[in-house]
Amino acid sequence: MSEKKAFDVYQVVTDRIVAAIEAGAGDPTMPWHRSGLSTLLPKNALTGKAYNGINVVSLWCEAQLRAFPYAVWGTYKQWQEVGAQVRKGERSSLVIFYKEYEVQAEADNADDDGKRRVAKASFVFNAAQVDGFTAADEPAALPPVERDARAEALVVATGAVVAIGGESAYYRPSTDTIQMPDEHRFRVEDSAVRSQDWYSVLTHELGHWSGAKHRLAREFGKRFGDDAYCVEELTAELTSAMLCTELGITPVPGVDHAQYIGHYLRIMRADTRVVFATAAKAAEACTFIKSFRAKAEA
Repeated sequence: MSEKKAFDVYQVVTDRIVAAIEAGAGDPTMPWHRSGLSTLLPKNALTGKAYNGINVVSLWCEAQLRAFPYAVWGTYKQWQEVGAQVRKGERSSLVIFYKEYEVQAEADNADDDGKRRVAKASFVFNAAQVDGFTAADEPAALPPVERDARAEALVVATGAVVAIGGESAYYRPSTDTIQMPDEHRFRVEDSAVRSQDWYSVLTHELGHWSGAKHRLAREFGKRFGDDAYCVEELTAELTSAMLCTELGITPVPGVDHAQYIGHYLRIMRADTRVVFATAAKAAEACTFIKSFRAKAEA
């Protein structure tokens, strides 16, 4: 009798994300650049709390692959607790939670506190898979505007120096500045799309800005070597997608995004934990960036 293969949560989640990317073959978009689906962060049906980290990415991918129109998820039992019932035959989606335990700290590692975290699997169903659920009206789309007040307030609160001009967007560590292209280089035929495009790029660069040595000191070189640059780009992409979603702005892929997709896929296949690492770093970047707004409003 063959030995039963252990359930690998990292492999399962990575496989679903890769599948979601490949499902759009020929279209240079990632699962977090959704169209026609809910633009909200996935939230739990019972607690009302938003999922975070890798679960945001994983559930976005599930929604894209299976065309779910809702951003509400719950376990079988949680749906029952809110008076709904998962329909017979519906297939669940995987989410991850972490269980902490203690071990003897490494004597030669001053940073080792003896605590370890292990990923555990849980299984949820989308609101589209249950009976007895009434969806709340989703927020109305923002009117066509040149600038978004909430996004502007967030950027201003960070104190990030943003220069506008030229044809490129980038974060320059040597001057600690964000460079945005001239506005006329963004689409102008639709003011709403133009605004989405602008803030997708700006929050992407803000993601890079957050990783500076004197901020989050984000480095991938030791683990990913020559792939470190691409992994940082993926982190900035996820940071942008998460920030834009919270701001009610539809994330838009950059015009140069297509060149990275093949690289992303290769890295994900080689290391099933890469998307977990980038999602965690992106969530950390979002929390860091939003903390400036919280301080300004205090």
